[in-house]
Amino acid sequence: MKQLAIILLACSILLGLVACGKVPENDQSTLASTIASIFTSSTSIHSSSTNQVVPTSTPAPTRPELPTEYGVPCYVKAPDFTVYDSNGEAVKLSDFAGTPVVLNFWASWCGPCKREMPDFQEAYDTYGEQLQFMMVSRTDGTRETVDTASSFISSEGYTFPYFCDTDRVAATNYNITAIPQTFFIDADGYIVLWYYGMIYADQLQAGLDMLLS
Repeated sequence: MKQLAIILLACSILLGLVACGKVPENDQSTLASTIASIFTSSTSIHSSSTNQVVPTSTPAPTRPELPTEYGVPCYVKAPDFTVYDSNGEAVKLSDFAGTPVVLNFWASWCGPCKREMPDFQEAYDTYGEQLQFMMVSRTDGTRETVDTASSFISSEGYTFPYFCDTDRVAATNYNITAIPQTFFIDADGYIVLWYYGMIYADQLQAGLDMLLS
């Protein structure tokens, strides 16, 4: 737990500059420890040789090396949540059990979020039948609303599935204090890779390759 918190803290400090809503310096340790507490338990261990977190009852799987310096590879259960699709219907992460999921947190006012979206659209066009994309808008009801999120998606012509976190459950469960952030979740419901900040095309492809391998 302590080692994971250190890793996440380092990533938060290094990557805060490429995310909207940079975490204040005095809150960075809280961010790291909170995420660590969500994604680990008292039965988890950290392997410094593989940089992976795995439950002690589950052997660490063989996985590719860290594809870039910005990603945090792990093997921890993804917290469930409920968000709302473009028709206002409630959707849970667990609804996609058995299917790999690419989970991205974004907002229409976030510059880095908008810059990475064409790559997500291209990925969706290529892998949309093999993976579930969950592009979750951080709809706080003030800076971002259902209307501003849907208007942005429509105006840009994006066709990937987007969802609104109007109850803020997803953001709370994943301690999203800055965006964008991207989580790659395998078919068994485990996070295998986490990116804090804007993700580039080669990084996105690396995460997709991990899910499809």
